[in-house]
Amino acid sequence: MKKQQFFWLIFILLAIVCGIFAYDFYSQNKWINCILFSLVSLVCIVLAQTSALSYIQKTEKLLLAIQKKDFSLFPKTEENSLVENAVKLYYQSKEEHLSQSSYKLLYEEILNQLEIGLMILSEKNNVWDVFYVNPVFLEILQIPKYNSWNLYENKAPDFYKIIEQTNYENSQEFFDISINENAKQSFSLRTKKVQNVKHRFCIISLESVQKIIEQKEKLAWNNLMKVISHELLNTLTPVNSLIQNLEYIANQEVIEKEDQQDMKESLMIINSKSKQLLNFVDDYRQVAELPKPVFKTISLTNIVESALNFLKPEFEKKHIVIINSLENHMISADEKMIERCLINLYLNAIYAVSDNVERTIKTEIKTQNKRIILSVEDNGIGIQKEIQDKIFLPFFTTRSNGSGIGLTLSKSIIEAHKGYLNYKPLEQGSRFEIWFVE
Repeated sequence: MKKQQFFWLIFILLAIVCGIFAYDFYSQNKWINCILFSLVSLVCIVLAQTSALSYIQKTEKLLLAIQKKDFSLFPKTEENSLVENAVKLYYQSKEEHLSQSSYKLLYEEILNQLEIGLMILSEKNNVWDVFYVNPVFLEILQIPKYNSWNLYENKAPDFYKIIEQTNYENSQEFFDISINENAKQSFSLRTKKVQNVKHRFCIISLESVQKIIEQKEKLAWNNLMKVISHELLNTLTPVNSLIQNLEYIANQEVIEKEDQQDMKESLMIINSKSKQLLNFVDDYRQVAELPKPVFKTISLTNIVESALNFLKPEFEKKHIVIINSLENHMISADEKMIERCLINLYLNAIYAVSDNVERTIKTEIKTQNKRIILSVEDNGIGIQKEIQDKIFLPFFTTRSNGSGIGLTLSKSIIEAHKGYLNYKPLEQGSRFEIWFVE
């Protein structure tokens, strides 16, 4: 038994004993003794109550501090178990609060470093408030920071209306708005609903389409420069070394037969490297100077069949099974350019299935959301996840004899037709989809 509890019990026992004596003196009509023992009993009760209340007050103070998240106190543990447990709970809550504050500071700093605008709304009693907004978001819309979501209705009415129309649910769209009465700008907007039993949040991400395009163009340009630099160095470095060797031989007064043979071999290598460089430049010209398509109304099925017939000997030689599921659709396109794009996709598919025992290539034409989709699917080795974002870069190839312009050229052709070409990995194999406007 702890010391404080022992004294509290002593006071209670003394109060009881004194009460018994007071009652006994009262029955004997000994009033003085009765009053004296009654007073002693009362004092013992008050002391016991005061002792108990002091610990209760200390405990209440700590619990109130925890409730109000006031962690400026430094309480010490005492022998009373109630106070001791309250102190432990206080320091535990304080530690959790400090950890939570540290994580919040870290997360906010990370979100502040993002290059896209981010706003998080929280709902309480059907009223939305701003839980968090990063500086980029405010900079994009050129508005001040508010805690109330409704205040943004006057500062950015077009944006506010779009968010309201999403009903704070999951959505993804592009929109054009004018900021500070300037020319309209295009933005990419995503909203994500996050909800649990007590809370509901709406995460809004906002990014300038122009900025996205500039970043993609810069990345593509840097990658292209790396490829061109690599190709030029691989070609010109050995050529330069051979030319220096030829200069050395030519400066000799007498050129021996052995040196003559070296000169012939050097010239052959220089000629080979020059042709290689010319082919590289020609490949680049095909991508950079893509001719404008001559649009005519043509059958997409006929183009597929023409491309398949062109490669029929190769399919038969490789024992490849061709599967077609072709809806008959008419499109406005350049027949030769679309056929060239298809042949590039088929050649890639042939290479992908070359190591398979069972080799299949499937072509499908279908419609979806007012779009015509032409897909080429194979059951080959697929494309490694690490390089999937590079396959459309000029001159990027994993094949020893590949030029690396097939997919780049195909993508450029489809984009010239106001469509787009994308890649989708499969559990086994790959699928390239061409989307046309119906």
